[in-house]
Amino acid sequence: MPDEANNIIRFEKVTKAFGDLVVLNELDLEVAPAEKVTIIGPSGSGKTTILRVLMTLEKPNGGVIYVDGEPLWHMEKNGQLVEAGQKHLRRVRGNIGMVFQHFNLFPHMTAMRNVTEAPINVLGMPKEEAMARAAALLDKVGLGDKHDHYPAQLSGGQKQRVAIARALAMRPKVMLFDEVTSALDPELVGEVLGVIRELAEEGEMAMLLVTHEMGFAKEVSDRVIFFDKGKIVEQGPPLQIFESPQNERTKSFLGATLRH
Repeated sequence: MPDEANNIIRFEKVTKAFGDLVVLNELDLEVAPAEKVTIIGPSGSGKTTILRVLMTLEKPNGGVIYVDGEPLWHMEKNGQLVEAGQKHLRRVRGNIGMVFQHFNLFPHMTAMRNVTEAPINVLGMPKEEAMARAAALLDKVGLGDKHDHYPAQLSGGQKQRVAIARALAMRPKVMLFDEVTSALDPELVGEVLGVIRELAEEGEMAMLLVTHEMGFAKEVSDRVIFFDKGKIVEQGPPLQIFESPQNERTKSFLGATLRH
């Protein structure tokens, strides 16, 4: 059994394929508590799949994923790792929050209800406590005056900020951000990145981000991973990756990306 004491997330030889297309190829990846890690790479390289297997939205074909020292897709039985049941998956996944590209808000619920729904129904939190926490989080993301608004009454940037508040309401140890600005109009990108930047500066949670926003990645990350064809090609501190990448594939990707 590996020593996971220093990692909140650990992938061990994780494989995921869709038909003949291998999107995670024996991936080894570790994220330390409170570490901010950004994954960059070409479209279709498997970046989002890393987040989706962590959120148990996609099942890996092989390997083991640990979250806070516990196997996610497996459980121990008589000293062996066996496939985990739904109850185990839900419990271990409870340490993780995710913000998606397309918000995924409940359209028939106000901003307040979107944020309180899971704490009340999943965590069993008293309604008053859940509402107080939701109000504080909506304030935190700059939407203190939008409690009673429905998603259809909000801009894309506001919806995404509600989605961030909703994920934070579950007090996760790890937050996953999947291309959270790519569906937004350009003038709304900054307000969402501003909220994520503040969360990064608070420093309490580990964060795993998939983004095309290279300047932002450079600014908020402790480590940047260049991912392509199911593998980590190169990783290191942001300055090293963006200003003196060692691998030719990293160089050509950044050259093409940063020219635009």
